[in-house]
Amino acid sequence: MNINHKNSSDSSESSDCQYYSQSPDAPDPNQLTTKTVISLSPEFNLKLEQTEKSPNSFDKQKSIESVLSTNSELEAILKKEKWYSVTIQMFIPFMIAGIGTIGAGIVLGNVQSYTVFKRVKALLVLVPALLGLKGNLDMCLASRLSTQANLGNMKSKREVFKMILGNIGLVQVQAIVASCIVSLFAIIASVISHGSSEWSFAFLLAASSILTATLSCFTLDFILISVIFLSHKIKLNPDNLATPLAASIGDVVSLLVLSSWAKLLYSIRDTHQWVMYVILGIYILVVLPIWILVVRKNKYTKAILYRGWTPVLSALFISGASGLVLDKAANRFPSFSTFSPIINGIGGNLVSVHASRTSTMLHKTSIKGVIPPHTKQWVAPWTALISGVFPAKTARLLLAMSVPGQIVFLLSADLIYNGGTLVARWPFILSYLTVSIIQLIILLYSAHLMVHTMWKFKMDPDNSAIPYLTALGDLTGSTLFLLSFIFLKAINQEYQQS
Repeated sequence: MNINHKNSSDSSESSDCQYYSQSPDAPDPNQLTTKTVISLSPEFNLKLEQTEKSPNSFDKQKSIESVLSTNSELEAILKKEKWYSVTIQMFIPFMIAGIGTIGAGIVLGNVQSYTVFKRVKALLVLVPALLGLKGNLDMCLASRLSTQANLGNMKSKREVFKMILGNIGLVQVQAIVASCIVSLFAIIASVISHGSSEWSFAFLLAASSILTATLSCFTLDFILISVIFLSHKIKLNPDNLATPLAASIGDVVSLLVLSSWAKLLYSIRDTHQWVMYVILGIYILVVLPIWILVVRKNKYTKAILYRGWTPVLSALFISGASGLVLDKAANRFPSFSTFSPIINGIGGNLVSVHASRTSTMLHKTSIKGVIPPHTKQWVAPWTALISGVFPAKTARLLLAMSVPGQIVFLLSADLIYNGGTLVARWPFILSYLTVSIIQLIILLYSAHLMVHTMWKFKMDPDNSAIPYLTALGDLTGSTLFLLSFIFLKAINQEYQQS
């Protein structure tokens, strides 16, 4: 497909789109024209006659006209957002999210002194997985609803209510099941590392985990829904706002809820241990079946209830590995717990924005199973992150935004952590920035490959990509950051708290 641009300097998207129209090489099999989309898509061929009579029935989300776009219409879709508008919309939530990750790091550094965290070592193993679980579920919800908003499917109040109820119920079901699994994983991992005494805290850990996951997700879901509807109403792109705002307070809320419940249950475990049994019984035997019934009867979430478990559960175990890294690093480097949530949180926030925007772009300009002409499935890192395909526009903005942002977050956390005294020196600052940049490059490139591959195999990236990416962010960020601490100690430049 050849796209003519009237003004190539009007927007950075033009260079990405022209990359393909100017290329003399033979067309890539994944770079399809509109005619090829029509000829190769069995779904399209089967529904062609129906969609001519009823355009809204095609692909359940877009009309036939949106697939049979002319060059000018496709150009209008791709150039609708200007780079400066996208930057502003992403920068403000990014900074707010950074404040949230700083708060999470400070909270995590403080709660380590609690008796329950000293006695129940599995809690530190649980933290990254539980924070990742909250992020995965809420960010997937934000991505799904943002896509629906961008596709114009939020006009009927009745349908919107069904959509919201189904998604909240789905998140609660996933939170209950996944929190029980991750608490068991944390116990087993901690027993292997610290000894069999951890088994005595199994019910405490499970009750704390399930309360934290459900209560924090329930609160954040309503905040997210409000943000999505408000941004859509005032003509802003929810993809740029919802996921960072979800994470801005999510980590802090989750850590506060976890530490509060764990501390309370630990204080009564000898005299009122039955409370933990009651909590687990109510959630598993009463709350869970009710939400399952609600989700099964909801057309927007019924399919996800059966097919949406693999990414969530897989991400849990990846984040659990990050928890093991945190457990080991916190004992050796006390300040590690303060800064690792910032690196992991910011990386997860940025890659979630990229995955959400790329998924929305695919939903708006193509059909599942077909890669549209303005992007590619398999590309080199430079092409995916700098210039060559349309999603590279977002990737390079996120990369440029991350460096000054991480410097501000690092110095702010350092000042707060040390009572107003700046302790961080250049070796630590440079190693921190190096880790954050490498992590973000890995995540953004992985996001491009993952989202496009899922789309190629007719999987909805809104439901599957973000859990893998945020979990990968936790693991790569924690591992690389631990290596930087070991390196700094080897050259006698270790970070020292004042």
